[in-house]
Amino acid sequence: MLDLAVVIVNYNVRDLLRACLKSALANQGLSFSICVVDNGSPDGSADMVEREFPQVHLIRSANNGYAAGNNLGLRHFGYGEPPDPASSLQLPTSNLQPPTSNLPRYALLLNPDTVLPQDAFARVVAYADAHPDVGVLGVKLVRADGSLDLACRRAFPTPEVSFYRFSGLSRLFPRSPRFGQYNMTFLDPDQPAEVDSVVGAFMLVRREAIEQAGLMDETFWMYGEDLDWAYRIKARGWKTLYWPGVSVLHIKRAASAGSARAQYEFQRAMWLFYRKHYQAATPRWLDALVRVGIGLRGGPRLRAEMKAAGSGGAR
Repeated sequence: MLDLAVVIVNYNVRDLLRACLKSALANQGLSFSICVVDNGSPDGSADMVEREFPQVHLIRSANNGYAAGNNLGLRHFGYGEPPDPASSLQLPTSNLQPPTSNLPRYALLLNPDTVLPQDAFARVVAYADAHPDVGVLGVKLVRADGSLDLACRRAFPTPEVSFYRFSGLSRLFPRSPRFGQYNMTFLDPDQPAEVDSVVGAFMLVRREAIEQAGLMDETFWMYGEDLDWAYRIKARGWKTLYWPGVSVLHIKRAASAGSARAQYEFQRAMWLFYRKHYQAATPRWLDALVRVGIGLRGGPRLRAEMKAAGSGGAR
């Protein structure tokens, strides 16, 4: 049985992916396997993996989004239901590897724009083993300039928390436990903390938590799918932990910088998460304010999608 299944969804960051794989494969101290899902990169990423990293499982896929790509990788290792044979997401026969008889004990979602220390895998798995109530574990992510990637520890974006974020109150009062909830900026980044979610750039998930919560929701094309997954896992009684015992370099938004599609999907993810988890319990007057705020930020395309969805279950 594998200790760790590593899934890397890549789009058009060949050189960063190469550095990520080199750092990942240098890890020792436990059994692990890596699956790269390439979402149709035009930069030759998939060919590079096939040529330079034959020990890495490669899935060539169309770009059906980040959640769908991760699910392809997770299914490769045996998690979740097999793909629908009629789906465009099914694994190409040439890349399909038989899953192990037992599921890996942990799955790690890892971004291709990360660089890992050589003991990262062994240390996070050992820490998770020592905390059996933890379903999701994230580490300290550091930007290229040495600053903390604030997304590595987050609260769920309730209407209240989102208001503090987008009104600017979280930036004005980052040390406030009330106003600083969005990125939990009131916490010491060098101390472990139980949080609502960590970011999918480095997201370790226990096998049992995946079996209970299922795979990622592919309605989220990009952004929000990690929050939704953490929400569903937490709803089943598991804890999510931020642990700074391992520090990982994160070249943030390497694939999405300047992308209009990425900007749209960020706003759309807010709407999807709110509609799925909060709208039905939100008073009608507040729901109207939330929808106006998201619609203004998302633009005409998102407003049309929201209008088509209707007002949902708001009361």
